[in-house]
Amino acid sequence: MKNLVLTAACIAALMGCSQQKNDKTMDNQQLTLTQERDKVFAQSDKVNHSKITFHNRYGITLAADLYVPKNAQGKMPAIAVSGPFGAVKEQCSGLYAQTMAERGFLTIAFDPSFTGESGGEPRRMASPDINTEDFLAAVDYLSVREDVDTARIGIIGICGWGGMAVNAAALDPRIKATVASTMYDMSKVNVEGYFASEDTPEQRMAKRRVIAAQRTEDYRSGTYKRAGGVIDPLPDDAPWFVKDYYDYYKTPRGYHKRSGNSNDGWNAIGCQSFMNQPLLAWADEIETPVLLVHGEKAHSRYFSEYAFEKMTGVKPEAGKSAKAGNKELMIIPGAVHTDLYDDRAGVIPYDKIEAFFRENLK
Repeated sequence: MKNLVLTAACIAALMGCSQQKNDKTMDNQQLTLTQERDKVFAQSDKVNHSKITFHNRYGITLAADLYVPKNAQGKMPAIAVSGPFGAVKEQCSGLYAQTMAERGFLTIAFDPSFTGESGGEPRRMASPDINTEDFLAAVDYLSVREDVDTARIGIIGICGWGGMAVNAAALDPRIKATVASTMYDMSKVNVEGYFASEDTPEQRMAKRRVIAAQRTEDYRSGTYKRAGGVIDPLPDDAPWFVKDYYDYYKTPRGYHKRSGNSNDGWNAIGCQSFMNQPLLAWADEIETPVLLVHGEKAHSRYFSEYAFEKMTGVKPEAGKSAKAGNKELMIIPGAVHTDLYDDRAGVIPYDKIEAFFRENLK
């Protein structure tokens, strides 16, 4: 009986949604989009580029770059791309999107809520719910385009948005194939710290107290303290993975003026809700194919290995590629985390990613 009541309530809610489809709260906000080209990667002459906007179910308008293969005809397979966590679409998500468009897919690279050119206030907040929703909203947008085959939509999540992409795949069966590149599980790292270095109840409570005190101070001051982006200047004794990030975000290789990682970072309380909302809780119920790509030498490799085990129940051998059913873990020999941010090292497996989507978006 309880299930029947819940089902009836859900049906009623859906009926209510259909009656409110013209609600003005669904109208896009007006965003000011930069018209000059300000990408950190070279422009391709094989695709047409334009800027578009779409909205999520919270009424936040998102900004995106649309890449369409030149001379494209008919309905195309489509891919939505976002990440890394703290980056913007002018950085590596745009590179992935442009490259996949060169290979025949209609693609969008979007800025998540509260970041880049997208809407949402206050700025530089993060949410496992809202940011997963951003992917679902991108699928909404692609699903109503006349030049997209709605049965052939996939997503790519990079770094922290890799975890969001896996979470989106667990929620939305419209997503027919998912790639998570150099993935972070933002819940896991916020709960445990890097390499489970803060994985005790006492350490977690200490973090909760710090965040709680900061919330009080932010409310009192009327502003949100920023946590800082990638540290600059770089100390000699910085961990090697911080040096890896610095090499991308703080140098001409990847610096962008709207990127939080390149500048002053997230709000200090911005990631609070990740501490008790596990992103991969239902990853084992994803029916559609997932490809996890990670560098052998990446400090973050264990996140993809953990995700593969969550989805399949199979624990992969550390540093080794693995496959179980329609889930695959691809380890790139010798690659570090940011080698999969751009193609400076020439190791992003575009051929593999293309083949994966060709096989599964058909």
